Amino acid sequence: MTFRRVAIIGLGLLGGSIGLAVREHLPGTTTLGYDADPAVRQRARELELCQTIADDPVAAVTGADLVILCVPVGAMGAAALAMAPGLSADVVVSDVGSSKQSIAAALSAALPDHVVIPAHPVAGTEQSGPDAGFASLFHHRWCIITPPETAPADKVDMLAAFWRALGATVEVMEAGHHDKVLAVTSHIPHLIAYTIVGTASDLEQVTQGEVIKYSAGGFRDFTRIAASDPTMWRDVFLHNKDAVLEMMDRFLTDLALMREAIKAEDGETMFDLFTRTRAVRRGIVEQGQDDARPDFGRHDHDGAEPGNSQ
Repeated sequence: MTFRRVAIIGLGLLGGSIGLAVREHLPGTTTLGYDADPAVRQRARELELCQTIADDPVAAVTGADLVILCVPVGAMGAAALAMAPGLSADVVVSDVGSSKQSIAAALSAALPDHVVIPAHPVAGTEQSGPDAGFASLFHHRWCIITPPETAPADKVDMLAAFWRALGATVEVMEAGHHDKVLAVTSHIPHLIAYTIVGTASDLEQVTQGEVIKYSAGGFRDFTRIAASDPTMWRDVFLHNKDAVLEMMDRFLTDLALMREAIKAEDGETMFDLFTRTRAVRRGIVEQGQDDARPDFGRHDHDGAEPGNSQ
């Protein structure tokens, strides 16, 4: 069994990429799209992100057997309510958001009579909007599915097969565990990037021109991450607040220990940490989650840019 009619609500980077990926990998599947912004809808038509771009959410989801919400986390509930009158009884509703517990609660409240199976493709770039999408975004990337206990097993299997068809590797995980894992692997790194770039731009002793002109590789990576969609990331932090705060407290403790090591000229402590973190980097490369080539292969769109997944 497979989904034959897929509706995509929200046609930015992820929604547009899903539409392009379905066209490339699942040519027998019909795609319909909708975005609340009329200009985005028009651009999506020009780019042919979906076979049909509807002018209202109800029309977009009518007859669909899979609906994927690709809107900011904070807009999930409202988007679900807006499309609800067009949903068929046996449709599967999913999403691409980065904080699964809050999304599951919002979608279940908005659609109590429908099958809701949240998912999170861990893929993305710092770019946003309909022009940012590309069909290979999900190649060799993880897609984490967080089904509720009541979700029919066959529907979970169908959703997993859908994401595998788009090139992703699928993992099924409990929603709360997902939120903690992503807090440390994605959300806190983004928060650090936003903060350090903001700190650099606010320094009175260093001009913004100097920050830009003399940026070394590490800072350039921070600026790339900090260029991500501010609406999306604001919502991620607000809706995964508990897990983010827990991991932030742990990070601040570790940062304080490193500060004390530097102050005490404790080179052994620093060397031990740097050795352990170097091993983590090697493991990421070995598992194919990043590229060891110069510039990390970031000019190659054969996958998502590292560090910018939700």
